[in-house]
Amino acid sequence: MAFVLGENQYGKAENRIVRIYRDTARHEIKDVNVSTSLRGDFTAAHTAGDQSRVLPTDSQKQTAYAYAKAPGIGAIEDYALLLGRHFVDDVEPVTGARIEVEEFGWRRVGDHDHTFVRTGEEIRRTVVTIDGKGAGPDGEGAGQHAWVVSGFRDLVVLKSTGSQFWGFLEDEYTVLEPTRDRVMATSLVAWWRFGDVDLGSVAYDDVYARAKDLMVTTFAELESLALQQTLHAMGEAVLTAVPEIVEVRFSAPNKHHFVYDLARFGLENPGEVFHADDRPYGLIQASIRRDDAPDSGLAWYTVPGFA
Repeated sequence: MAFVLGENQYGKAENRIVRIYRDTARHEIKDVNVSTSLRGDFTAAHTAGDQSRVLPTDSQKQTAYAYAKAPGIGAIEDYALLLGRHFVDDVEPVTGARIEVEEFGWRRVGDHDHTFVRTGEEIRRTVVTIDGKGAGPDGEGAGQHAWVVSGFRDLVVLKSTGSQFWGFLEDEYTVLEPTRDRVMATSLVAWWRFGDVDLGSVAYDDVYARAKDLMVTTFAELESLALQQTLHAMGEAVLTAVPEIVEVRFSAPNKHHFVYDLARFGLENPGEVFHADDRPYGLIQASIRRDDAPDSGLAWYTVPGFA
């Protein structure tokens, strides 16, 4: 019986890096969680324990910290692109890289120069995938491709009205009552794919702010007949207004709120007191893309979950 090594990659997961900019008396902070993975012909390492082509995961960690100093961390997408291209272009055995970065937000206390409070609204993140060597001085190796997907997780949003759910398919096990007025809440996961990812070609921080604002505003303003409809409308709003984005993916657990029975206490409850039930929950997942979007290639390779 013969065996063939399948797809494989290796790297250093969850490097917790805090970069404080002290160039002036007014400090700035970037707080990130960085995971690196490298691909290439590492067959000998798996089959014979030969490490001669393996850049240690510790070296990947040290590189992530060094790049946090110079060139530094601006938009996490730019930082990830620089890291990924370094590993692929400067480390001979490496032909592909995946860099995942999560960013934890901080806000300044008042107008204080060097005191911050951790913000907890959502966690921003990006996954950058590099495949193929960059062009060398002789022009060879120009087949490198880069893909960037960005987004956030754990953005909890709730609307206390403006959501309906009725007209659904029923069978012998259906007990759910239709409603024209319900609480709709979710802990939203969103990813979006960029088209053009040439280094410096996208103002990633601005795109992030616009995309998030469009999603939240659409969630708030749409009279929703279903969470599916809401997600589709959110995706359409982003793709319409943000030309840099070509595809959006969502994963949205329905955080149920059930009207609590207070009649046994002689109290009326016209949709004012609810039991927040964390499980089981409906899980709605969807993607929407431009009809002329470029092929996704490796953009979604190993991105966890449906979205």
